[in-house]
Amino acid sequence: EGQLIGKHTYPPMQLRSDNRAEFLEELQLTSQVIKEITGEDTLYVRPPYGSWDKSIEKELNMIPVLWTVDPLDWCSDDVSCVVRSVTEKVGENDIILMHDYYESTVTAALKIVDELLEEGYTFVTVEEILFE
Repeated sequence: EGQLIGKHTYPPMQLRSDNRAEFLEELQLTSQVIKEITGEDTLYVRPPYGSWDKSIEKELNMIPVLWTVDPLDWCSDDVSCVVRSVTEKVGENDIILMHDYYESTVTAALKIVDELLEEGYTFVTVEEILFE
């Protein structure tokens, strides 16, 4: 359907100096699972908690995708609050961090898409923002 698939660690873990090896292993395991399902390698990674080490990019051939708008959807089940947190902050070429694990976030995301489309925004893949 045109989506760009990226990876994360599973379970989510924050990269620290004392867990680098475990973090790398989790990224590689996640990559294997995604490849088994899709048949494709994943190039993009959304680092949990935004923690990243530039040397990982070369070591594992990955491109980190960070965000510019964080509505903190994981700590609120108030759909309207999450929608406002995005629509009041978003601008051109912003990347919005949201977690589809929460039903309220999924509901908010659908409303956000509708509102931003009405305002004239166009949705593109991260690849288009990073490389065009």
